[in-house]
Amino acid sequence: MPGQKKLQNLTERSIPGIRKHLGVARVDVDVLPGEVPVVEVSFPDSDRQSIYITDAGAQLLCIAYLWRDADVISKQRAALMETLLDLNPSVPLSSFGRIDDHFVLVGALSPAASVDDLALELATLSDNAHDALTTLADFLKR
Repeated sequence: MPGQKKLQNLTERSIPGIRKHLGVARVDVDVLPGEVPVVEVSFPDSDRQSIYITDAGAQLLCIAYLWRDADVISKQRAALMETLLDLNPSVPLSSFGRIDDHFVLVGALSPAASVDDLALELATLSDNAHDALTTLADFLKR
């Protein structure tokens, strides 16, 4: 595992590429405390979701939290699940999933990924999360 400092350094070096891909002025990188190295990438001047990056050994996992179970309209739950399964193949470099009571989008990279690879993954995941929140809003409580 690259460790917290290496993961933070890689992520910080990807910021110019992320800004270029997304057209955002500001990208912040913060290290979250804990046993497992987790880096948060946030977009404070935009409506984009934060992305969390961790080293899972064989891969770097990039996760965007979308909404909670409680946010789903009960009568729409089955239709939402079917829609997520249908959308999964067409969402580039990302997959829908759940962590505890959160719906998420997940992307993965090799731990040997380059700065440019990470920037592209994070920008793509951010775009996919933004699109998912917009596209699937009808399934969620307002």
